[in-house]
Order: sequence, then C-alpha cells, then structure tokens
Amino acid sequence: MTPAPMSDHSPIIHAIFGRLTLESLPLNEPIVVGTFIVVALGGLALLGAITYFKLWGYLWREWFTSVDHKRIGIMYMVLGIIMLLRGFSDAIMMRLQQSIAFGGSQGYLDSHHYDQIFTAHGVIMIFFVAMPLVTGLMNFIVPLQIGARDVSFPFLNNFSFWMTAAGAVIVMMSLFIGEFARTGWLAYPPLSNIGYSPDVGVDYYIWALQVAGVGTLLSGVNLICTIVKMRAPGMTMMKMPIFTWTALCTNILIVAAFPVLTAVLALLSLDRYIGTNFFTNDFGGNPMMYVNLIWIWGHPEVYILILPVFGIFSEVTATFSRKRLFGYTSMVYATVVITVLSYLVWLHHFFTMGSGASVNSFFGITTMIISIPTGAKMFNWLFTMYRGRIRFELPMMWTLAFMLTFVIGGMTGVLLAVPPADFVLHNSLFLVAHFHNVIIGGVLFGLFAGISYWFPKAFGFKLDPFWGKMSFWFWVVGFYFAFMPLYVLGLMGVTRRLRVFDDPALQIWFVIAAFGAVLIALGILFFLIQIGVSIRRRESLRDTTGDPWDGRTLEWATSSPPPDYNFAFTPVVHDNDAWWDMKNRGYRRPESDFKAILMPRNTGTGVILAGFSIALAFGLIWYIWWLAAMSFAGLLAVAIGHTFNYARDFRIPAETILATETARTRLLAAEATR
Repeated sequence: MTPAPMSDHSPIIHAIFGRLTLESLPLNEPIVVGTFIVVALGGLALLGAITYFKLWGYLWREWFTSVDHKRIGIMYMVLGIIMLLRGFSDAIMMRLQQSIAFGGSQGYLDSHHYDQIFTAHGVIMIFFVAMPLVTGLMNFIVPLQIGARDVSFPFLNNFSFWMTAAGAVIVMMSLFIGEFARTGWLAYPPLSNIGYSPDVGVDYYIWALQVAGVGTLLSGVNLICTIVKMRAPGMTMMKMPIFTWTALCTNILIVAAFPVLTAVLALLSLDRYIGTNFFTNDFGGNPMMYVNLIWIWGHPEVYILILPVFGIFSEVTATFSRKRLFGYTSMVYATVVITVLSYLVWLHHFFTMGSGASVNSFFGITTMIISIPTGAKMFNWLFTMYRGRIRFELPMMWTLAFMLTFVIGGMTGVLLAVPPADFVLHNSLFLVAHFHNVIIGGVLFGLFAGISYWFPKAFGFKLDPFWGKMSFWFWVVGFYFAFMPLYVLGLMGVTRRLRVFDDPALQIWFVIAAFGAVLIALGILFFLIQIGVSIRRRESLRDTTGDPWDGRTLEWATSSPPPDYNFAFTPVVHDNDAWWDMKNRGYRRPESDFKAILMPRNTGTGVILAGFSIALAFGLIWYIWWLAAMSFAGLLAVAIGHTFNYARDFRIPAETILATETARTRLLAAEATR
C-alpha cells in the first residue's frame, strides 16, 4: 500500500520516521497478518529454545563469528533452505489463485497483493535460495577439493555470508512493514520508476539486492583467489576436479556480471531518489537501456547457477559409476566455452522489442551455439555411465532425473531461441515452463544431489535413504504435473502473470498445475523430515571412514566432518582423481611428526557490518535520513576499526593435531576390522 502522507503540522514526526506511518503496516491484509502471527510465534519459540538451552554463546562463538569455510558453507545452505520455504509459499499462493479465478471469480488475492507475490517469488528463489545454496556448496567443497586449509580471505568469507543474509532479512521485512515491488523480478521501467511505483516496494527490491550483491561479489573474488593460488602441490589446472573448474568459471562470471547489476540498480535509485532520467522516456532517458543492462547481468546469472551444478553431476556420475569421468578435457573446455558464450546471448530475452532482424539473427544463432557444449556434457555423463557399475544411491537418482528433465528444458530453450517462434511464445506461460524446467530440473535437482552426496562429509552421517527417496519422487512427479500444463497453456496463448481468466476451458490445466505444486510441497516436507530423521538416527547412519561413497576427489581423504585445519599435511596430487589415485597407490596417512598449524581467528565484524547495512537500507527505503546517516557512519567506523585488528590468527598446537589424527587412526582401524 502507498504510505499515507504526513500531515502539515507534524514536521518532527516526519523527520524522525520519514514516510513510515502506522498505515504502513498491512493490518488490513488478513493473509499477511496471519503470516506475521505464525512467523512471530515461531520466532519467539526459537528464541526461547535457544535461551532455555543456553545456546547463544555457542552459536556466537562457533557459528556467527566463524571464519571456517565449512561452517560458513553450512550457514549458506541453511539460509537457502529457510528462504526456499518462503519462496515456495508464494508459489503455492499463486497456483491456488490461478486455479480458482475462473467464471467471474476473483479468487482470494487482489491484484495489489498478487503482483507483490509473483515479484517476491522470483527474487527470493533466484537471489536467496539458488544463490546461497550454490555458494554454500562451493564454499564447503572447493577448499577441500584443492587441498587447502581455508579460503584466501577468511574474514571476507564471513562478511560475504552475512551480507547475503542481510539482503534476505530486508526482503522478509517488506512482508510486514510496507510492501514489496509489484514489477516482476527484474523491475523493468517504467513500472519501477517513481511515477508508477511511488511506494517503498521497489526501494525494498533495490536495497535487498544491493546489500546481498556485495556479499555475492566478494565471495566470487575470494573463491577465484582460492582456486588460483591455493591448490595443493601437483594440482595443475588440468588436474583440478570438474566441480572446482565449474566453481572457478562461475565465480569469474560473478565478478564480471554482478558489478553490472550494482550499476543498473544504482542508476534506477538515482532516478527514484533525485529525479535523474536514465530510464525514462523524458529528457534523453531510455527504458530499453535498463533492459539491456539487467540482462547483461541476468543471462550470465543463469549460468552462474547451472555451472556448479554441472560440476556436482560430474562428481556424482563418476563416483557412482565407479569410473573416471569420460572426456575430462572436453568437459573443461565445454565449461569455459559456456562461460564465454553466456555473455553473447543476453538479447534473446527481448527479441520482441524491435532490435531488428540482423541483431535478432546474431543472438538467435549464439543461443543455439551455446547448447552445443551443454549437450557435449550430457554425452560425457552418459559415456561415463556406459559399462560402469552404477549404484542407484540418492545422488545418482537426482542425476538421472536431471538428465531427462534438463534435456526437455534445453530443447524448449532452443525453440525459444528462434526469433519467429519467440514472437509467438514470448511473455507466455511457455516461457515460465521453460525457465522452471531449467532451474528446477537443473539447478534444484543438482543441489539436492549435492546435498545428499556431501552431507556425510559435512556432518559425519548419511541422510536417511527412505525419506530421501520419498522426497525425490514427490519432487520429480510434482514438477511434471506443475509445469508441463504450462507448456500447453503457453502454446494456447495464455500470458504469464495473469490473476484471473475468462475462458473456463483453461481451468483444468491450472488445477493440474496446482496439484503438482502440492506434490512438490510434500517433496519439501519429506526433505525436512529426512533431515530430522537422519539426525535422530545419526548413530546408525554414522560414517567413520570419511569416504562413505568410495569417492575420487580430495575431500574424501579427510575425516567426516573434517577437522578445523582440513589436512594435517598438505596432500601431493598426481592425478585429477587425486584421492582415487592415492588409494590405488596404497597411500598411508601420516601418524607422526605433526607441526602446529596457523589458522584464522573468528571475528564478529561481519555480523556487525551486516547489521549496520540492514539499518542503512531501512533508512534509505523509508527516507529516515538520520538513521541512514548514522548507519553509514557506523559502517565506516567498524570497517576502519577492523583494519587495526592485528590478532587475526591463532595456532593449533601440534599436540592437538596429534590427538585428533590419532583418534581418527583408531576409528579407521576399528572400521577395517569389522
């Protein structure tokens, strides 16, 4: 809702609260009020439990202030799963609305609320579900795979996570204070200009993405430096695991693309705050420039999400086929080619906007070309499985489901790359089906494969297979029920983002799609049950070897979970399947002559900086200028103060390392005698 104007006789109130008023609280929205009550009660219960069990000190010391890449990776994953619940609740609301809004019925959501929901759904799922889950896996796995003790800049890693979490907090605040954008997840002008969106929704959008974008960009810099400079001796570029290669290319894309997002949102902010005209049709501005810039970031973003997942599938396929990955070199080159080509296809997102036949032809051809290295990867995985001894464990099941589903999504993408076809299908539900086909069938299936594959490495016990398979089948079947009808509706000409429909013949397709969403909801529920059951049964699911899947890469050479220092001695690499090679050569773990290891010390600076960033964003959103100024001053003071902190390291004594490694030796010996 638009905040109520301040009365003329309240300049002091206006100076204190800006445009924040009691009317800014959506008390007349029963759905929002109900959600707030549920969230508030859940939050109070959680805070009460943490206080009752006296966990605040533990959480602060061991998690919130941690600079250990493994713990930061886990926190990213937890953030992504929490935000998945919020983003999926928006999806369920949309599907329910569209399935009942026929025959004159307006459904249960008014247009104002519905527009916020589909915008928030897209923003949350891309920025605060997919990105944290992908970044979390890269954070946890990459240093272990390259034989490093941590990332290049441990404090920066902590700061990056908390800035991402701060962006998620800003989005969540919009649910209860004010409103979110009603523009779609990319906030095209003129809808996002001050004339069409004078309320705070677009400002919430801008500052949530700006704050989270800082975290993502710095994480990208950190991981590139880690991969380039901290590999174990003998690990040349062409001996890196494929997951590490895909992580490197992903983070190069992040560093190249996210500054564009920062710049375009900064220009949009200037349009809204001080009346510049970069993206208006007046005074020399051009809304099409926004569309160009946002997609110069947006299309590489799709590959930022999918490339690490290709790495996950490569690791899983090789491990569960008990074979070396087929065509390692071609896999590396395909990854690099995709990275480069992802910058040459952005305009296919707006073929219909009058760029001309020559421009459309160029981008149509480059879009088809980028499908070639992606198809090559698919054949590499198939040939890896060929004549392999395949074990149908849960990670492999997700991989097979991906291969079938992603091929369908890829083929529909090639169809949309043909400009004449795109003129018919653009902005239809066919496009929505294609995008979800790729992101769910590719990214999300891959993330679930990665979670089930590396979970025992992170926590020391496997995930319960029964509930994992229940979640798998409900997710996969639910996906097909939810999105195949949208292909049909798109071919029938149904436009996306509609709230009500006139043609009753369409309703059955929306009902089927809503049924699919319910199945996916059960898949998510079973995933949460799987985690709970696994924790309860952790002793029977315990992994004492550190290598529960008979893995091939270096992360499986450590204990589960790995010690703080990862490796007591830095391993020497002779093959791109380093751990498999070490096992075949009869590698024996060192059991003596340990030396003290220098490790980075925990710090609370990242949490404090993120807190100030939230306050700064809130002040800028609501025009509370004193809060914005004080928060900015606080940011500078804490950042400068941190530069004078010279006590950033501590030594793990050789005795501690000896005790840790001796305990693991006993575990391995006991396992060998079973």
